[in-house]
Parts: sequence; structure tokens; C-alpha cells
Amino acid sequence: MKLLRDTWLLFSWIMGQTLRNPVWPLIGLFQPLCYLFLFAPLLQSVSGVPGFPAGGALTVFTPGVLVMMALFGSAFTGFGLVAELRSGFIERLRVTPLSRLALSLGYLLRDCVVLLLQSILLIAIALPLGVHINLAGLVLTLGLLILLALCLSSCSYALALLLKDENALSSILNTLSLPIFLLSGITLPLTLAPPILRLLARFNPFAYAVNAARALFTGNLASGDVIQGYLLIGLLALVAIFWVTRTFQRATV
Repeated sequence: MKLLRDTWLLFSWIMGQTLRNPVWPLIGLFQPLCYLFLFAPLLQSVSGVPGFPAGGALTVFTPGVLVMMALFGSAFTGFGLVAELRSGFIERLRVTPLSRLALSLGYLLRDCVVLLLQSILLIAIALPLGVHINLAGLVLTLGLLILLALCLSSCSYALALLLKDENALSSILNTLSLPIFLLSGITLPLTLAPPILRLLARFNPFAYAVNAARALFTGNLASGDVIQGYLLIGLLALVAIFWVTRTFQRATV
């Protein structure tokens, strides 16, 4: 009960700060919308080639955009924590009776809510363009995005606590995010890739998330891709939450 109360108190305060300045969450939608309106139409001409998944270009592309939004939105949340470390806010939290797990969960819950709102808005914009998804597929896709946010935000916060420097954090995140993005099949399905890229993508957990999201959008709710994606990202989320909680404990003792 104390954990829930502590988490809610911190989440309420952090979420309130975000709502007072909603510019950054809205800016986070700009790049996905550019991909949706300016890149997705280019796929119409290749949607009929062998190897392109069924369902139409937009229905195949939109899940990738959602995963991309989770990747670049959640993975860079650590920058805000570095600023709060420098301002002394985390140090002030240290002397409160808040549990360290609640400290982690408060931030992570805020990130999940922001990503959910962004995702719902993006899907609402994509529906009139021709994207098709049933309610069950939508709910399961949002659940997968929550797991992605938990995983990526946890890793970003842990790195921020360890590095305590925006330049070092930026170097690591930018170095890792580009190959992860390219090997996820976000812009083009990996079924169109040469064998060597498909082999490398097997070691990229976010490729499984993209495949799972695409299966959910096309109505294959119980496919192997969905099960694999949920299990892998769920396991990584648990490990990442454990990591960031331990890092918070060590950084605030």
C-alpha cells in the first residue's frame, strides 16, 4: 500500500509538471506524423511486391511508426533526469520516505501515460487515411507500447544516473538508436531485406516488437510474432526496471 501511495504521489507531481508544459510531448508527435504523411505514401508502389506483408501499406507502416515513437521518445527521457540531478531535485527526494522503487515507477508511469496519449492521437489521425485495426488489436498494441516505454525509459534513466552528463548520454543513445532503428524493420519490413540484415535483426529485440505490432494491426492476435514480442519485451522491461531501481538506490544513498 505504501508503494502505491508513494508512486501515485510522485507520478501526480511529475505528470502535473508535464501537463503544465505540454510542448515537448506534442513536438514528439511531429516526426512520426512526418513519416505518416510524407513517407508512408511512398510505400504504396512497393506494397504489392513479393515479401511485403498483407494488409496494405499504411496498416503495415503505422505499427512501425508507433514503435519508433516509443524508441525515440522513451529512450531520451534520461535527459530530463540529468537536469533534475543537477538542480538538486533528486537529492531532495533522497531525504523523503519515498521508496526507491516508487521513485522509479513514478517517472516510468508518467512516460507510459505520455506515450499512450501520443499513440492514441497518432492512430486517430491514421484511421481516416485508411489504417484498419480492431479494438482487441488496438488494446494489445497499446499494451506492447507500454512495455516498450517501461524498458526504454528505465534504461535511459539508469544511464542518466550513472553518467550524470548530457553529452555522454547523448553520445551513447545516438550511437545505439540508429542501428536499432535500421534493424527493426520500422520503415520497410525485414521480409524485403537481404539475408544478412535479417540475420542481424534476430538479435534486435525491437524487430520482434515491430513484428508483433504489425500482426496485431492485421488481426493476427494469437500469432507467434505477438507471443514472441510480448515475452521478449516484457522480460526486458522487468530487467530494466530492476536495473533502474538498483541504480536509484545506489545514487541516493
